[in-house]
Amino acid sequence: MNILLELFVVTFRVLWAFVLAAAKWLVRPKEKSVAGQVCLITGAGSGLGRLFALEFARRRALLVLWDINTQSNEETAGMVRHIYREIAEAAAAAPRAAGDGEKDALPHCSLQVYTYTCDVGKRENVYSTAERVRKEVGEVSVLVNNAGVVSGHHLLECPDELIERTMMVNCHAHFWTTKAFLPKMLEMNHGHIVTVASSLGLFSTAGVEDYCASKFGAVGFHESLSHELKAAEKDGIKTTLVCPYLVDTGMFRGCRIRKEIEPFLPPLKPEYCVKQAMRAILTDQPMICTPRLMYMVTFMKSILPFEAVVCMYRFLGADKCMYPFIAQRKQATNNNEAKNGI
Repeated sequence: MNILLELFVVTFRVLWAFVLAAAKWLVRPKEKSVAGQVCLITGAGSGLGRLFALEFARRRALLVLWDINTQSNEETAGMVRHIYREIAEAAAAAPRAAGDGEKDALPHCSLQVYTYTCDVGKRENVYSTAERVRKEVGEVSVLVNNAGVVSGHHLLECPDELIERTMMVNCHAHFWTTKAFLPKMLEMNHGHIVTVASSLGLFSTAGVEDYCASKFGAVGFHESLSHELKAAEKDGIKTTLVCPYLVDTGMFRGCRIRKEIEPFLPPLKPEYCVKQAMRAILTDQPMICTPRLMYMVTFMKSILPFEAVVCMYRFLGADKCMYPFIAQRKQATNNNEAKNGI
């Protein structure tokens, strides 16, 4: 094809992509059904992972929950089972009229939740647990890579082991879980891979070098994977990148921006964050930043000179926003050491 003609076609497609994106703002896309599909969530024992599990349970997905903490993971499973019981009771109390059932309706007795204790930072542990899931549950249709850790130390004070741990859990684990479950998705040309990253995977701040590096890595992995699926023309496999601002889960307790700005940009409620992410997942949205202001921050970081970005950080109090959090972590560590007589 003549390169000028091809350039015209590409320009038209780019403009059409803008039109479609604008249309989704005006007309809310229909959410797809995940009823009966196997959904695996890492880090399901608490925080966002637990909330994702509850949201998928309400949509009648079969849940596979991974967490390093067996007790908290079982607590999440108990909450999921309670939701399943409510679904079954509601179905029994209001039986559908003959011939008026939904196409994706399932026997409610088939709704189950499976729990596995897994350290996603250890490659062999991921692969062996994934093999158990395939044998005991079946193939995974929705993979939510959510597990995450933070060391809470300045770079020169952070032990190498903690840096490696942060990179393994927050970034490398995405490679292992995806390699474990993507082959069947490719074979069926069906599936959905969700990467729960962070706004700190799009822009950074001081004091959390290991965390930012791990989240930048997760974002890069996700984007490259998305392009690879497009290049392979596997349009049945969807991907969604979730990049929330600071979420009030306690993970970054003590983090503070400028007090005059904080009322306009408070930490996100976990429930709100997950509901926004679920909407994006169920409408096959490629990326969701919460709040939407994060899109603007990312764009400005890309076009402004570095010194201009530094000035903005200092004005917002974002340049040292992690310092109170790090100080609290250090104090807690010192208290534990004193308590243990170290």
